[in-house]
Amino acid sequence: MHNHISMSVTQPDKFDQLTKNLDLAEHISSLKSFFSRQQPLYIKGDQQRHFEFIQSLQNVEFKAPPKIDDFSPFLLHLKKHGVLNFAQIFEIVKLVRYVRYFKKLKSSGVVHSWIKSVDIPDGFQDIDRYFDEKGSFNEDLDERLYGLNQRIKSHKNQINSTLKRLLHSSKLNPYLIDTQIHLVQDEECLLVRGGFNHVLKASVVARSSGGYFYVYADAVLKEKEAIRHINQERVTLLYDYTKEFCEKLHGMVLFLNYINKEFNRFDHYQARIHFAKSKDFVIMHSQKHSNIKIADFKHPALKNAKSVSVDFSNNVLMITGVNAGGKTMLLKSLLSSVLMAKYLIPMHINESKSSIGSFKHIGAIIDDPQNTKNDISTFAGRMKAFANIFSFKSALIGIDEIELGTDSDEAAALFKVLLDELIKKQQKIIVTTHHKRLASLMADRDDVELLAALYDEARRVPTYEFLQGVIGKSYAFETASRYGIASYIVSRAKQVYGQNHEKLNELIERGSTLERELRQKHKQLDEKMIDVDKKQQYLKELEIKLFDELRDEKQKLRAEFDKAINEAKKAVTAVDNPSKHRAMNKANKALPKENIVPKKPQFKLKVGDFVKYHNQKGVIDAIKANNATVLIDGMRLKVKIYDLKPSGKTAQKKQKIDIKIDVEQKSGALKCDLHGLHVEEALEVLDKFISDALIQGWDEVIVYHGIGEGILSAVVKEYLEHHPKIARFEDAPQHMGGYGAKLVYL
Repeated sequence: MHNHISMSVTQPDKFDQLTKNLDLAEHISSLKSFFSRQQPLYIKGDQQRHFEFIQSLQNVEFKAPPKIDDFSPFLLHLKKHGVLNFAQIFEIVKLVRYVRYFKKLKSSGVVHSWIKSVDIPDGFQDIDRYFDEKGSFNEDLDERLYGLNQRIKSHKNQINSTLKRLLHSSKLNPYLIDTQIHLVQDEECLLVRGGFNHVLKASVVARSSGGYFYVYADAVLKEKEAIRHINQERVTLLYDYTKEFCEKLHGMVLFLNYINKEFNRFDHYQARIHFAKSKDFVIMHSQKHSNIKIADFKHPALKNAKSVSVDFSNNVLMITGVNAGGKTMLLKSLLSSVLMAKYLIPMHINESKSSIGSFKHIGAIIDDPQNTKNDISTFAGRMKAFANIFSFKSALIGIDEIELGTDSDEAAALFKVLLDELIKKQQKIIVTTHHKRLASLMADRDDVELLAALYDEARRVPTYEFLQGVIGKSYAFETASRYGIASYIVSRAKQVYGQNHEKLNELIERGSTLERELRQKHKQLDEKMIDVDKKQQYLKELEIKLFDELRDEKQKLRAEFDKAINEAKKAVTAVDNPSKHRAMNKANKALPKENIVPKKPQFKLKVGDFVKYHNQKGVIDAIKANNATVLIDGMRLKVKIYDLKPSGKTAQKKQKIDIKIDVEQKSGALKCDLHGLHVEEALEVLDKFISDALIQGWDEVIVYHGIGEGILSAVVKEYLEHHPKIARFEDAPQHMGGYGAKLVYL
């Protein structure tokens, strides 16, 4: 086997070797079976453009094309005015028929633009109609050929009649082996035994395995000769048709050359699409970067494989951990995903969470180069392969068991320096190793990513899962026990290995366990964040919905108010009082009615009950309907009864209480807006506002009443003049409302 394989589009042999080393040969062979033509797997041209065409073609429901030969050699013959046979002409017909079928399909985007640009010459239909679905020439469309075929059929019937008569001849019957007509070397023959020449004139065509003779009777020679002459005439007519067809095709050479090349490209697309659909795969393309991020990838060579997810953004990925834990297959998976993205080969991957970079060269150092056919050691072969790597630019290299073939400590130092130099050349390298020495030497670099294969301690088997950021333990002793090595041998090996090394392994495993637990917590947190995001999205959608409903209601209310205002305007312009009243009543009815559900008291309260009003406590002095008068610190407040709550004390009889009030003054400001209120409603609101302000201990408030006709201003002024708890009041400064507001000092 070759130790190092690099791949480029001009080296198909190296590509085949690489796919074999990566266990992709069977996968690619399955893909090639979907091709209509045999051709290289690489699509020439811009891969991004090819991918866009594939994406557009995936939206079209179409059947796969039949197997069609590449007719480039036929076209060269046509250019020289050569004549093709019917089979060659039918290969062209098959392709044009498929193009005509595809033009009738519903398509869009680049596929629609492409297929609409293909114009089939009008004269091609005159050739197409002479061939059936299997490619046979329809001779019934020509009267001369039809007549010749009828004559041939008549002569063949005559031959059958003659042979049947001979089969029932009493003279020949003793020599017949059976009563069948055998077709041997395209001749109708009888099977007879020796001595037949005494009763039958015939020629021997062949001998049977039993020593008998297949003979051709002279009695049918005349009919056969007639058929031969008719066939010569028929072949001449058919040849005339091929010449006629080729003359027409000669005038279409440019068109045929174009669709022949375009079909090569289309064949690449359709094969990948139908292969992907048959396996439930996806098609990804390489991005213009050097990162490799795969999510839920499954290598096609594995059955019931666990999916792997790896983010390889650094220069070096170093995979350590348990023996037979999947390190090599992970390396192959990463290289395979890059190769399949480069060649647009369908694969099992989560495309929405994956992003694969583009590399000019892909190399794999996987196998042991030492064998009986070459004179080279394992380590020497590895050194030769590494020497080749340094000649590459923009390369992705995978190295399995990097220290294979030499002392691990020496190899660790050597490969550490080699990897450092390759990093300087901006190469991207994937390494698997059982030895922790090299991993520890490389771990301090920011551009090196560590990945450990995990081991199930309880079940004592690998999990085939990987953990990023840690160096994995090899579990050599556990693996030996699992595969049948006696326990006493493993115990002695552990003693030879030493306690210090074992403690180091335990520390490594402990670090891996802690990291694994942290990742699990992060995963749970991510799931919660996803749930929070969903709830936020729901609330956002609900907010938009409520906003739309509120906007609709506002528009509805505005329309109703506009209608009422228009009716009020009509009332103002009315001449007589009755008309004004009728118009005002109509305007009042047009006003939107406020649908207010009256509040009900939460508690059954009666006079004398101790209650709580906001943060103040008092006793109910009187109750009238939904209003209550409450004595709080010597002040009598009128409040709504549903704003009261029991304070916990039992009801007592009313008694005169002398209360000394000592209120600490507080500075601050409070406002009350009475705009748009009727007089009675405004006084009720103002009274409650002043009471609340006194309870809260405010010493200065502002009341907005507006200017208007001055009615509300006068009522407010009269109320303030007679209120016992108001020290004084005055018009507000100009910047605070001026004559439309009062500053009140309590």
